[in-house]
Parts: sequence; C-alpha cells; structure tokens
Amino acid sequence: MQDKEFLEYVVKSLVDNPDDVKIDRTVDEMGVLITMSVNQADMGKIIGRQGNTAKAIRTLLRVIGMKNNARVNLKINEPEGGMKMSGASSVEAAMEDLKGI
Repeated sequence: MQDKEFLEYVVKSLVDNPDDVKIDRTVDEMGVLITMSVNQADMGKIIGRQGNTAKAIRTLLRVIGMKNNARVNLKINEPEGGMKMSGASSVEAAMEDLKGI
C-alpha cells in the first residue's frame, strides 16, 4: 500500500486542485494497477513536457513495487471533456492553414 500513499503525496503536491485527485488500487495476477484521476486543469502538470513527469512518476512507482516484489503500473484517466483531437480534424485544420498562406 506504500505505492498508493506515495503517489497520492506526490500528485497532490504537484496539482492546484488536490481535493480532485482520486486514486484507486487493484491487485490481480498481473500485479498492481493504480488508476488515477485529476482535475482537467491539472493534467498538464501531471503529464509534464513530452510526458516526462508521468514517466518519472511511473519509474518511481516501479522502484517501490520492486522493493515489495510487485509489478506496479499507473493508468492516468483522461478527464471528462478532455482536449482529445481526432487525427482527421487536425490534418484538415492544418491543410486549411496551408491554403491560407
């Protein structure tokens, strides 16, 4: 359970809305899966530039897992109303921009 407490401490220290951090921990034959949700406004802080913050958090969780002989994985849930763009619309938008040049 140290992994969940560690993650909660780190993430709540990084975000502006610590009360919106939700962490669930499940264990199965594959190991430990920690699922985390944060406020949409805080997603950038958790992901970091080029995903570096998320990678670092995952690495630290794996180290904690190795100390406890467990495989630990982290899933970060996309917040509702997230800014996902479909590939087609972004390509079309880029083509429209090029036509205007």
